[in-house]
Amino acid sequence: MDDLSPTDLKTILHSKRANLFYLEYCRVMQKDGRVLYLTEAKNENQYFNVPIANTTVLLLGNGTSITQAAMRMLAQAGVLVGFCGGGATPLYMGCEIEWFTPQSEYRPTEYLQGWMTFWFDDNKRLAAAKQFQQARIDYLQRVWQKDRDLKQEGFNVTDSDIANALKVFDERTSSANKPSDLLLTEAQLTKALYKYAAKNTQLDNFTRQHQSAGSNNIGKANDFLNHGNYLAYGLAACTLWVLGIPHGFAVMHGKTRRGALVFDIADLIKDALVLPWSFICAKENATEQEFRQQVLQAFTDHKSLDFMFEQVKRIALQDLTIDQIALIENGQASNAK
Repeated sequence: MDDLSPTDLKTILHSKRANLFYLEYCRVMQKDGRVLYLTEAKNENQYFNVPIANTTVLLLGNGTSITQAAMRMLAQAGVLVGFCGGGATPLYMGCEIEWFTPQSEYRPTEYLQGWMTFWFDDNKRLAAAKQFQQARIDYLQRVWQKDRDLKQEGFNVTDSDIANALKVFDERTSSANKPSDLLLTEAQLTKALYKYAAKNTQLDNFTRQHQSAGSNNIGKANDFLNHGNYLAYGLAACTLWVLGIPHGFAVMHGKTRRGALVFDIADLIKDALVLPWSFICAKENATEQEFRQQVLQAFTDHKSLDFMFEQVKRIALQDLTIDQIALIENGQASNAK
């Protein structure tokens, strides 16, 4: 471990890293060149290793502390660290997770510069937002067609209710003249998906509540939606940080909303994975940990982080030729190694 340099810790590209950790009631520290977390058991203290070179995001929940030495190693490995409330959900739903991002390295400039070539033009920014919305639906269709577990739970894109909702969404997205039109269309689709998921899981009278809604199944579905959405926000924040694009340059959620681009990117995967599994796990009366494990596994199975990277890079570099994009990506991979 003494021979490892900060560059060695970044060998695995962020889009290929497997781990996103949520820790609570423990102390995170550096010991013998590794990052560990310490938990207090009844008879003894237990240490567990955090594989930082293969980790994208570390969420610190209730009852956690972290040492300066551990933060230094996490920064060297390029891991994003966020403090949050219990169950990976912030204590106040109106408050964003504040991300601690490593500042000890240079990040690529191509993607931010590409983003800026269209962002100041209202029409081009709207066109980028429409591309994200179309990618979001393409991902949902691909995931729901492929995932056997979701099919067994009744989530099928060929159902008439879903097919009609997606058709209306596509028509209204194409005809939208401003970001507020897209947000309204998005809200209408999400409402239809909630209704469809509630019907499949027998959660009658479901209503979306962003505050904790109790311990019954409907309350659990709302809590799981909050929890899963913030996990998706973590992946989105990681994607933007690695590519060097600030969170404020949103294409749909508004120029003045803090961290708005994080929400734009997270929306790419929320409907496809977070929404159905929130309802399924609520129906099965799963615990927070069981839900979290299920969603993180779904993110891995369907390469959610890879998909986010692909879409953001595609939008940022859309005015370049295929050969130019290949040169940029090959250069980024070489630098990481």
